[in-house]
Amino acid sequence: MTTSECSCQAEVDKVHEIVEKWRERLADISWFMRCLNEYIARKANEEDGCSGRFWEGRFKSQALLDEQGLLTCMAYVDLNPVRAAIADCPEQSDFTSIQQRISEYAEQQKNATDSTASTTPRLKPFSVRQKDSHCSIAFDYADYLELLDWTGRCCREDKRGHIPAHLPPILQRLHIDQNAWLRAMQPEGLRRSRAMGHFERLKTFARDKGSAWISSGNQFKALFA
Repeated sequence: MTTSECSCQAEVDKVHEIVEKWRERLADISWFMRCLNEYIARKANEEDGCSGRFWEGRFKSQALLDEQGLLTCMAYVDLNPVRAAIADCPEQSDFTSIQQRISEYAEQQKNATDSTASTTPRLKPFSVRQKDSHCSIAFDYADYLELLDWTGRCCREDKRGHIPAHLPPILQRLHIDQNAWLRAMQPEGLRRSRAMGHFERLKTFARDKGSAWISSGNQFKALFA
């Protein structure tokens, strides 16, 4: 129903009320996660023939304030299966973005001259070109692959492998401390906090949010030199 179809002011007011509620929900990640998780929980409990709480929590949100914070979270999540000894390397880590990126890259190379290439939604691409910054992640794709491989070799304590002596260029460019990075990539090494980023950006974020401090600030102060 539109306002032009309303027969009285009361109906117009009700339409506005409903539209406002829809707008609020469309912009509310908490509402989205509630709807998504409820469906998954019901299906899982039905398959297992049980009832009760399925999820420990709805979601954890964290503000990524700069490139350093984004890179750290991306790598930490992509290396979860390697840390847990579920996979030996990133390309074997099922249901991760890095596995999808590797697959997409191989598909792009295969379909480079194919005008009927797949239109399946893809992840946001990498690019170090400044003009692409509005539509891409500001890292070099090859650097990110090398970084994950290098970090993954260090994270797996049950694996004996040669650790490359050279440091991935991306860490140097973003002024991220090598030793602090490796500590952060270990299980439980990245402490939970409301935001992640360079120390100065954390202080600004805390001030804007009316907080005296952001937890784990000291960790990021050491990590992002």
